[in-house]
Amino acid sequence: MEAGRFRRPIVDMNLIPLIDVSLILVIIFMVLTPVLIHSQITVKLPEASSGAPPMAESTVEVQISREGVLTIDGRPVRAERLEKELAMRLGSASKRSLLVQADRTVAIERIVVVLDIAKRLGVGKLGIGVIPPAGADAGR
Repeated sequence: MEAGRFRRPIVDMNLIPLIDVSLILVIIFMVLTPVLIHSQITVKLPEASSGAPPMAESTVEVQISREGVLTIDGRPVRAERLEKELAMRLGSASKRSLLVQADRTVAIERIVVVLDIAKRLGVGKLGIGVIPPAGADAGR
């Protein structure tokens, strides 16, 4: 070492660990947000005396909450964009099913609007979601 040079402590802050933690938090929030939104939607379905669960892989679900919020497969959609969103999700509509799940307090006109749009798009099967009866078999 040269005489006259002093060792100085390193005072620069290392930002790489902070950036790593921030990016991990962003990824976690991106993954959890759709789950949290879907769990916040509360739709009280009417009960039915009979019914069978739809095939999950070919069914698009439209939910209408008590407040009138529309969601397609758990993602919020504005009413004026409903037809475009359904057209994108349904693709080959004749092979797909549409299930409308509306709160029991929602006006029937709101449900009919969704069903009319689906019929215009040529959906193969239309259904209205209900709570299955207590003794119903899940395999039917």
